[in-house]
Amino acid sequence: MRQAGSLERLRAFVRDIEQMVGLGGLRLAERAADRMRGLVAQDDWLPDEMAVPDKKFYQQHLLYADPQDRFSLVSFVWGPGHATPIHNHTVWGVIGMLRGGEYGQRFSIDGGAPVPLGPDELLSPGAVEIVSPTHGDIHRVRNAHDDRVSVSIHLYGGNIGRISRSVFDPATGAPKDFVSGYSRRLEGLFPQLQAACGQKEQNG
Repeated sequence: MRQAGSLERLRAFVRDIEQMVGLGGLRLAERAADRMRGLVAQDDWLPDEMAVPDKKFYQQHLLYADPQDRFSLVSFVWGPGHATPIHNHTVWGVIGMLRGGEYGQRFSIDGGAPVPLGPDELLSPGAVEIVSPTHGDIHRVRNAHDDRVSVSIHLYGGNIGRISRSVFDPATGAPKDFVSGYSRRLEGLFPQLQAACGQKEQNG
């Protein structure tokens, strides 16, 4: 549950990632992963509305999107039994487990059916993993629990809700393009920035 003033923890994380992305350089995902560990080590900052599940489908709630689309931060909310199809990202990503747990299965696809790369791996609260075209970009994820909601925090090297990606047929590996969008968006994280963006849109 969020405590008074705990949004500052989220704001500080976004500011740190903004600085990292601005500096660029090698091992950006690894440095972002180190920072993610600090964020998910505490579960007192995520607004309640950004942890709302759906009965049928997992939810991707936008916490912050960089105005230049250099990165985005989302909360994934997994109801009991929820799972993704096999999919890719096309950009680097850092996944931090906040509540519950999730199983991730990585795959390789080379002109045929997806081939599992090892067993399902459990991500528990406080744990972090990296996905990217260089670390392994194709996986399937599911809630580790059949009786409770799980929540993970995902940081991506682009505006993930706008990026054209692919899901893959589990029998043939055939890709199908999709753009995920967002289930809902967090308002008021940086009020001054949102006001400036709104004024810019009004002025055209």
